[in-house]
Amino acid sequence: MVASSFWQPLTAAACLFGATTAYRQRRYIDNSSGTPEVIIPGASSYNGLNLVPQMGWDNWNAFGCDVNESLLLNTAQKMADYGLRDLGYNYIVLDDCWSIGRNSSGYLVENHVKFPSGMKEVADRIHGLGFKFGMYSSAGIMTCGRYPGSLGFEQKDADLWASWGVDYLKYDNCFNQGQSGTPKLSFDRYNVMSQALNETGRPIVYAMCNWGNDDPYDWAYGIANSGRMSGDIYDSFNRPDSRCPCTEAVGCPWPGFHCSVMNILNKMPAIQSRTMSGYFNDMDMLEVGNGGQSDSEYVVHFSMWAMMSSPLLIGTNIPTLSPANLAIYSNPAIIALNQDPSAGAAIRKWRYFVDPDENGEGEISLWTRTLDNGDTVMALLNAANSTMMMNATMNDIFLDQRTAGAYQEPEELRQTWDVYDLWANRMSEAEAGSLINGTSTVSPNSTTRYNATATSYEEGLENNATALMGVHVGSIAPSGTFSAEIARHSVGVYRLRAQSSSSLRKRDEL
Repeated sequence: MVASSFWQPLTAAACLFGATTAYRQRRYIDNSSGTPEVIIPGASSYNGLNLVPQMGWDNWNAFGCDVNESLLLNTAQKMADYGLRDLGYNYIVLDDCWSIGRNSSGYLVENHVKFPSGMKEVADRIHGLGFKFGMYSSAGIMTCGRYPGSLGFEQKDADLWASWGVDYLKYDNCFNQGQSGTPKLSFDRYNVMSQALNETGRPIVYAMCNWGNDDPYDWAYGIANSGRMSGDIYDSFNRPDSRCPCTEAVGCPWPGFHCSVMNILNKMPAIQSRTMSGYFNDMDMLEVGNGGQSDSEYVVHFSMWAMMSSPLLIGTNIPTLSPANLAIYSNPAIIALNQDPSAGAAIRKWRYFVDPDENGEGEISLWTRTLDNGDTVMALLNAANSTMMMNATMNDIFLDQRTAGAYQEPEELRQTWDVYDLWANRMSEAEAGSLINGTSTVSPNSTTRYNATATSYEEGLENNATALMGVHVGSIAPSGTFSAEIARHSVGVYRLRAQSSSSLRKRDEL
């Protein structure tokens, strides 16, 4: 029998990687035995890292192999200048085509024309700008760009990256020598690098990129911090492409590539329960800014990636961002959904096929997600070809609670919920333009700005920071319905808060 017990913060010294996970860990002490048990509430992280999805920038979508140290450093500086670093985009990830081969000892050698200062110096300078540094390789004999891969060299490569100060590894799936085809084959191959990274003693986030082959959402949470669940994205809203043959994640024999935003999103409903703290289903990089979609389509793309707790990795040329594109990336109320400690993914409550567009595609859908503080978020998504008046009933919003087998009506259906529009405070193009040209005089603590470096999203949500809450637009009574007009290829995203919730006790501007 436990005589008495209490919760207390876990000291940084007891953490696997120091302060990285201390804010989420607790130590439960059984005073009858004096034996502590370390518990991470809600977390599955195999290495204690990435308890909320990673955010940052990756060069591949915009630049491919055309990469060098100036690109990385200039991008990092612009991200700091534009406020993106302080919004949480803190990884600068160097993708493929950075090496020239291996030396006589078997270690990778960076391309000294592209990186004349050496990779260690590049990493140090990125760290000096307040970012973390990410690296790329493939679990094959070659990378996808046909540079040396890491298959058979896992420990050498991990040790080298650790010596350079690497904080993140994107690990691809090209030229894998046939070591795929069953979950066990893929698990064993990717686990070798997982163990090698741990052996270095350096905290390195491990982002698997095996395109959803062999159902990584069923096994990768034990060895990685995120896993790609689909073939590569391309800058299209919903255009079908034969190179992306699957429309469902489960049972997909060949994920392919050239997958549209809606194709990838509609693969998530069946696997949303596999998203969890420490392991996230990666829907691939963000295309906002690359020019292939309309503004409203980019709003859908960004909103739903955030709703699904996908990693948010910007995949465009930062210095050429338009004010409208920067305003999308800079919406703290949407980013707060992605960074919510609940670390879950939205559930698609219904979908109807209607009003197809020029691609023969057309649908409307309702998505909801329960957040850590008891709020609920819903997205009314109109992927049809015309503006729609869309409705969400309380029975639909709280379907899971209503059908959970309780012998009485769930509390959620007996409450009145205030509704906050999370895009109502979108930064104006004039304000975003002033950030781009360096003339901004707007306070970083306005309703359109947020500094997560100073105050984490978790703390901001606890304090009800107005920048994270959007604009109050109404309420839903018990047995009620919320209605909103949603434009073609657009989405309305709303945070719902129960009127009786104690979280209303405090609001501030931070």
